[in-house]
Amino acid sequence: METIILTRDGAIVTVTLNRPKSLNALDLQLNKDLSEVTAQLEADASVRCVVLAAAGDHFMAGGDIKAFHSGLDDPAGQRKLAFDAMLGEVHDSITRLRRLPLPVIASVRGAVAGFGFSLMSACDLVVAADNSYFTLAYCHLGVTPDGSATYSLPRTVGVKTAMEIALLGDRFDAARALELGLVNRVVPLAELEAETTKLAARLAQGPTAVYGRTKRLINESLNNSLAEQLQAEQENFVTSTLCPDFAEGVRAFVDKRKPKFSGR
Repeated sequence: METIILTRDGAIVTVTLNRPKSLNALDLQLNKDLSEVTAQLEADASVRCVVLAAAGDHFMAGGDIKAFHSGLDDPAGQRKLAFDAMLGEVHDSITRLRRLPLPVIASVRGAVAGFGFSLMSACDLVVAADNSYFTLAYCHLGVTPDGSATYSLPRTVGVKTAMEIALLGDRFDAARALELGLVNRVVPLAELEAETTKLAARLAQGPTAVYGRTKRLINESLNNSLAEQLQAEQENFVTSTLCPDFAEGVRAFVDKRKPKFSGR
């Protein structure tokens, strides 16, 4: 792939955005490659954790504005078709990341802006370097957010703070992102890769199928009634008790040893 590097260490797959000279800005090729990669991950049952990282000094500075500029003189109908196609493809990638039945970790540094912010927010956990800075930024271009930012933001930080982030487009640092719950951990830049690897290794040794069910339960809870959520919890709990990792977890507890989960 031209714009993404895929590496694998056991059951951990690292997806590295690879347009560092353009601050990993989303262009048509990266959009296409991200769609292909997320489809591959969704089809690979042997993967137990995914890390989303980026080459260079920045995670992602949003969309490729130069590409937007080059199309400004195109007829409105042509622009509509182009943007509809682009957003349809990128939103498919976001949907796949959110429904992957395993943990997805974003490992971010430097600029996390525009679609980069949305992409980070679609991941389950975020480890941020202390030099990271965040801005939704769409308002500065005179366009509305995409990539599920308007879905995840109010659910994470509340409506009023989501409005502030979206309408003002101000930049804030990693400490503020941690305070708002947008990231899980902030570490020195020099320790970002090691901390991400440590977390991914821990998750890859866990009960992967259970993680997938838990992830779905949490995501769907935002739209369920209490009765619906209790029913979903009951169904998923019972399903989990019939799987090998439940038996292993119970035996390990009784034997006073660390469980060796198979992910099934």
